[in-house]
Amino acid sequence: MAASRLTFEIAPKRTRVLFRGVAIAESSAVMLLTEGASPPVRYFPRQDVDPAALDRTAHSSRCPWKGEASYFTLQAGGEQVVNAAWSYEKPIEAAAPIAGHIAFYPQHVTFETVD
Repeated sequence: MAASRLTFEIAPKRTRVLFRGVAIAESSAVMLLTEGASPPVRYFPRQDVDPAALDRTAHSSRCPWKGEASYFTLQAGGEQVVNAAWSYEKPIEAAAPIAGHIAFYPQHVTFETVD
């Protein structure tokens, strides 16, 4: 069931992430992960995310379809939000396309498409 529950595709446009008005990520290789009937989640390659904007926290969670997630505090412009981003650094096989990627809770960031 795991493989059929997850679908992956590359976002059709370059996408930027803003946190408190500061660009913290931009990529033309954003992986869109759709899980069941949920809206797609944007996963950015780690190399396209500003490492200064991320601070790993002790929080983790486990998803039966993706594996173990690590969480990060977002920080920029003197502001921060704890556990506002996550990564499946060693996902299970069915979720392998998101290895090495970071996702952001949309209520804490703004996504923009870039021409």
